[in-house]
Amino acid sequence: MTEILGMDEIDQQIVQLIQEDPNLTHTEIATHVNRSQPTIGMRIRKLEDAGVLHFQAGINIKETELYLSRCDISTSNPEKIIEMAKNCPYMINVFRLSGEWNISLLLASLKLDDLDKIVNNHFRNDKEVYKMKMEIITDISEHYVIPLNILFESCNCLTE
Repeated sequence: MTEILGMDEIDQQIVQLIQEDPNLTHTEIATHVNRSQPTIGMRIRKLEDAGVLHFQAGINIKETELYLSRCDISTSNPEKIIEMAKNCPYMINVFRLSGEWNISLLLASLKLDDLDKIVNNHFRNDKEVYKMKMEIITDISEHYVIPLNILFESCNCLTE
């Protein structure tokens, strides 16, 4: 970690503490790692500036009634799918992959049937999509907080 992320043991402890409880104050973190509060503030700022530490608000998927699915896609035009994911509130994130499946998407919806409609509308009828598979995520072991555009009705991808 030290070489790859430029983090020493104190930085690693700080990140671990923040991940466990993002509401800890700099003073509370300082007590845990035996450093001063200003030192903690400077280290956190350094980690943020380096892009290693990022604070974001989001919805805890584990605590919601949302349905999640993962869609793996083999397509000749991955950029099109990536751009589509940026504009569809049901698509949480898109990952570019190597291998047979070159795109993996994480989707969320309030209704299970809507996930199938979203996939039908965006992918199953797309001539540039060679094959795709959708799997429903049935359980999440840890809290999973993600930024989520909950204005689902702003997308017209459920109309067929």
